[in-house]
Amino acid sequence: MTFLSINNLSMRFDLPNGSHVQALKDVSLEIGKGELISVLGPSGCGKSTLLNILAGFLSHTGGSVTLNDVPVTQPGAERGMVFQQGALFEWMSVRENVEFGPRMKGMPETDRNTIVDNLLNTVGLRSFKEKAVYELSGGMQQRVALARCLANDPDVILMDEPLGALDALTREKMQGLVLNLWKETGKTIILITHSVDEALLLGERLLVMAPRPGRIHKEYKLSFAERAVKSDLREVKEDPAFSETKKEILNMIWEMEEEIMSGSEQ
Repeated sequence: MTFLSINNLSMRFDLPNGSHVQALKDVSLEIGKGELISVLGPSGCGKSTLLNILAGFLSHTGGSVTLNDVPVTQPGAERGMVFQQGALFEWMSVRENVEFGPRMKGMPETDRNTIVDNLLNTVGLRSFKEKAVYELSGGMQQRVALARCLANDPDVILMDEPLGALDALTREKMQGLVLNLWKETGKTIILITHSVDEALLLGERLLVMAPRPGRIHKEYKLSFAERAVKSDLREVKEDPAFSETKKEILNMIWEMEEEIMSGSEQ
């Protein structure tokens, strides 16, 4: 059953010199409740533009986006965003960051405390509750960002390269956390990444986008995310099918990059 519907979505940016950039054109996608979607593609293919439209930060210039049959035209609590950098309130404690949304909704303090404790326990940061954000590592800050997003109980979690700034070991641990949160919460998650490995691991459905104008070039339906919830991430990555799909996607993106470069030289 369709939960999030994207129909013939287009986005055109008009420039001061009279020219324009067609960031997206005729993108259509039907997403069911609880699906885990990863999106990747070469630079300039409109990945972040698409996510910002879904978040309500940008107004599209063509087509439509609906969530539960309601048009998406502005930000809303039913859609939560996790950025590459945590975008946390650094003058607040971990607890204050996570409870910010519920507090703005006027939720009673006892209910807020329960939510904060449960979420910080889920992301492994309960003992850091009263720490200032600047005292935490990058990986810990992204855990706080996830908890803050979940505190609003959104229907959809949008993630824009959320693990890109982390070191390899921390990134792997966070990938496992994202998979566990997906299974435990049943949330719909749409994640943008530049890592093919990450896209394969964190996508039941993997969308490869092509640029100029941005559009969905190919879609994969994969079993790696489901398997990674139940087994070691590295074992999943060692599967020959994982390697073969990775090679195919890398070649696909490489060819797109070559076309972009040859076009810019003309």
